[in-house]
Amino acid sequence: MSALDYGAVTSPDITRRIGVSPRQRGSLDGNTCPDIFELNDGSFAIIGADRTDVLEGKLPADAGRSSDERIVVITRETLIRAKLDIPDV
Repeated sequence: MSALDYGAVTSPDITRRIGVSPRQRGSLDGNTCPDIFELNDGSFAIIGADRTDVLEGKLPADAGRSSDERIVVITRETLIRAKLDIPDV
């Protein structure tokens, strides 16, 4: 999937944070931790550690990424604490 497939808005804006802030998850400075945001085009932006080089060769046979995509990792706690804010549809 290319970047153009992620929605019609070419320059989306952040609508809201999904889950709690890094500070609420125990980040000492509250600024440099994984995070999830919903965008105004309905897609999601993820701040996470870039692990493309480590994980790309371990992807299942039916998975892949395009040249403009990266594999990012977020903590389990980040996703679990966001679960209530993730819409069903």
